[in-house]
Amino acid sequence: MKTLHFRRISASIAAALLLLSSLAALAEENDKVVKLYKQGNLAKALEQADAYLSLRPKDAQMRFNKGLILTEQKKTADAIRIFSSLAEEYPDLPEPHNNLAVLYAGQGQYDKAKGALEAAIRTHPSYATAHENLGDIYAKMASQAYGKALQLNKDNAAAQTKLAMIKDLFTGKPKEVQTASALPSASLAPAENSPAIVPEKAPGKTAEKSEEKAEKPETEKTAAAEKPVPENPPVSDDSDEIIKTVDAWAKAWSDKDAAAYLAFYASSFRPQGASSRAAWEKTRRARIGKPKSIHVAIASPNVSFIDATHASVSFKQSYHSDAIKSNTTKTLEMVRTGEKWLIQQERVGR
Repeated sequence: MKTLHFRRISASIAAALLLLSSLAALAEENDKVVKLYKQGNLAKALEQADAYLSLRPKDAQMRFNKGLILTEQKKTADAIRIFSSLAEEYPDLPEPHNNLAVLYAGQGQYDKAKGALEAAIRTHPSYATAHENLGDIYAKMASQAYGKALQLNKDNAAAQTKLAMIKDLFTGKPKEVQTASALPSASLAPAENSPAIVPEKAPGKTAEKSEEKAEKPETEKTAAAEKPVPENPPVSDDSDEIIKTVDAWAKAWSDKDAAAYLAFYASSFRPQGASSRAAWEKTRRARIGKPKSIHVAIASPNVSFIDATHASVSFKQSYHSDAIKSNTTKTLEMVRTGEKWLIQQERVGR
């Protein structure tokens, strides 16, 4: 009986090793396809994906990769079929729903895109990409509605103002909704020996590590426990500097001093909705120079620090010109460069 028991254990170990080997092979094949996709070698990436799927037609990760490739190749109908089947088979994953929305939006089917994004948000309420994309879809639908209103009544001043506000929001260029580029990590379902998606924690939250952290020595635990925690942690002195920077940025904008305004943006700044930094700067110069007058006011700034050289500041922004009036919230991601705090990222909302 002991010999038989030992053989069973040996067989179990062998099966586990085979499973781990299969997992590694699956990950390697997916990595190869993803690498080709990122290199822009779409034809080769699709060829390898199809070869793999001919052996494992239900592999969700590779099907997702194939959907991305087909999207880049503008084979929209085929990509929609793939993401639709994934969304049906794995309704708790937001990424297939999100990518369906991207494809529908590209066809101008904003109602369908809206529905797909709402499905993504139902599965993961904290999925930030879907929330941002849904906001963009709402803006596009509003733009269509205001445009139709102007077709019916070209003297509709309210519609003209609102349409201009939306165009200003997208910095002069329609913003594309964002594609999800990967599924959560995949594993094999041992019972069926076929891959199944294992969702990670909802985006925006830190995923827990699969291995537990090693226990700290008892002396280190004791020292940590005895260390007093201040009731009111000190606020960095740079908070005032960041707020002064934001006020000066708003003043340069109000003064229509495009050169001074652009000087507040770090070299690492990457604009949203523009093909390049140069194109964005050209658009901003034109928009600052066009109105006869501009007044930008900042209220209720709130600074939070990420580390010693990175911080974010959120505030209420009031923008008035002779053509447009708007009030919104804005967040600037700041980076310390030498003795200055400069803008590294800019977005509407907190």
